[in-house]
Amino acid sequence: MRAISLKQAVTIIEGTFAEAEKLKLRSLAAVVLDAGGRVKAGMVQDRASMLRFEVAQGKAYATLSLGRPSRLVLAKAKEKPIFVDNLQGVADAPLFLEGGGQLIRDADGEVIGAIGVTGDVNEMDDIAAVAGIHSAGFKSDYDFTDADDIHRLNIKESKMPTPPKK
Repeated sequence: MRAISLKQAVTIIEGTFAEAEKLKLRSLAAVVLDAGGRVKAGMVQDRASMLRFEVAQGKAYATLSLGRPSRLVLAKAKEKPIFVDNLQGVADAPLFLEGGGQLIRDADGEVIGAIGVTGDVNEMDDIAAVAGIHSAGFKSDYDFTDADDIHRLNIKESKMPTPPKK
């Protein structure tokens, strides 16, 4: 397993914040976890509300826990609430079940970490997270389009979230 470096984690967060600025998003927090679920880097923008770091960490941890974007962990919780309740009980850290958590994959698709982003609406948190992943030269689930790769990598969603209608 390839490890994500501190420099790469910081680059991902900076890329996330650059996209947020470009899209004029609300103040964000972003946390990058390594593949083992440990915090590699985290930052909170000025004017972000309390607990944003913890929410971002929980989104990233939920993503790693089930190997899918955190918005799909929320869908799983709605589909199988007892399963996710039990998962919460055995998890080493809190799981936050909202959009904004994305897997970080290397060029071959191996999961090397996850990012959790919070502060705006879930779809925009996801969009900023994916931009941050790309800024460091990594891939998200949405970058794999070959059906065999999607099956081999156990990707649960291949379509990028779209901004909500205003």
